[in-house]
Amino acid sequence: MAGDDQSGDRTETATARHLDQARDEGQVPLSREFTAFVTMASVACILALRLPATIRDFLSYMVLSFSTVGQKAALGSSGIHLFLSETLMAISPFLITAVFAGAAAVLLQTRFLLHLGALAPQLQRASPVAGIKRIFGFSGFVELMKSIAKLGLFFVVLRAATKGDWEALIGLPWADPRKSLSAMTGPSLHLFAAGLSVQAIAAGADMMWVRFRHARDLRMTKQDIRDEMKDTDGNPHIKSRIRGIRIMRARKRMMANVPSATVVITNPTHYAVALAYDRTKNAAPRIVAKGTDAVATRIREVAMRHGVPLVANPPVARALYRFELDTEIPPAYYKVVAEIVAYVWRFQKSRHPVA
Repeated sequence: MAGDDQSGDRTETATARHLDQARDEGQVPLSREFTAFVTMASVACILALRLPATIRDFLSYMVLSFSTVGQKAALGSSGIHLFLSETLMAISPFLITAVFAGAAAVLLQTRFLLHLGALAPQLQRASPVAGIKRIFGFSGFVELMKSIAKLGLFFVVLRAATKGDWEALIGLPWADPRKSLSAMTGPSLHLFAAGLSVQAIAAGADMMWVRFRHARDLRMTKQDIRDEMKDTDGNPHIKSRIRGIRIMRARKRMMANVPSATVVITNPTHYAVALAYDRTKNAAPRIVAKGTDAVATRIREVAMRHGVPLVANPPVARALYRFELDTEIPPAYYKVVAEIVAYVWRFQKSRHPVA
């Protein structure tokens, strides 16, 4: 049985502290498929909003380009500059949307974790052996299966989405050039919708797989959990020793108060409670020391050595023992304790009469 505990099998679910430590080190479940889906969906929204204007601007530019074919202005630097600027203006909304959507998808998955350590170069990633293990290992096999399944699903969905578009696409070369782009709008949207649908399915499956793999990789052994409990709660042996030292120091301080006590009320063997009373400072006697059995014996010994009177009163001793140290006795015990203190004072005066 002991061998099972000491084995390296990670069979235990990761604790909250272990998950927090992994998060601080940048280990969080991150799905690239989900990021790609959010990016594609955001670009699709922008495309749906700007597609008519983009097609109209592109047609105008195509007309201008065809009308200036063979001219020096079209072949010179100004023509190239015009082409690049028009292209950039057309695709910039989609590029900006893709960048921000991808960043937002990553931050949402990591709960806005920014781990700069991930940007540091890691030499193990450049190792050929590590690269071969990643490609031909279990993770590489899973990624390959995911890609094949995604590609197959895409062809199935694409065929269903573009089933009514092939006739128009086949006759496109013989159609009016001015209507070519308009004729391609429907099939293009169907193609994009098919890709987005497949990506949504892939993102959902990949999210579940990534979270499962993250939980599996962070599993702990029973010994790991015991070590963590020691780090969190402290070593029980050390805690016991510290507690013993504190008790010993508190007992020494308590014993130091016994010589200044007015009286020690005893059981007479099992309980001992030392009371101190100064009429100029306190309204009632204070409990300065208390104990049972061995501690009670020690209190009586210190009291006898310093001439502190001992009074046997088991009910009062047991009752006062229940109250905290360095506190005044409750009013319910004023009368009985006052009688004991008065008796002690009378006794001390009889032993030391005033001349």
